[in-house]
Amino acid sequence: MSRDYDEKRDFIRVSVDCEIKFREMGTEKMDSGRVINLSGRGMLFVAEYGTPVDSHLEVLVTPEREITPPLHAKVRVVRMEKNRRGEGYQIGAIIVEMLDD
Repeated sequence: MSRDYDEKRDFIRVSVDCEIKFREMGTEKMDSGRVINLSGRGMLFVAEYGTPVDSHLEVLVTPEREITPPLHAKVRVVRMEKNRRGEGYQIGAIIVEMLDD
């Protein structure tokens, strides 16, 4: 399979800037952040507080334009590090399951 884009990944990453609301599975407390990029397999977002690797989160990504539907999914955190470009933490997650609204 030939890939014509630079990243040589299974899915192309798309840069975005939109709100994400998330909570650890089994809890009620919702946190929020900003999504930096999305792909068909996962996402990278920035949040005020870190989330441990291997945590399972329920996420709701709300695009700025109503023409694009929200993304509601269960994800698994695969990377968490201090944000190099400001406050908070960068959290990388893999989409495990798409959820119905």
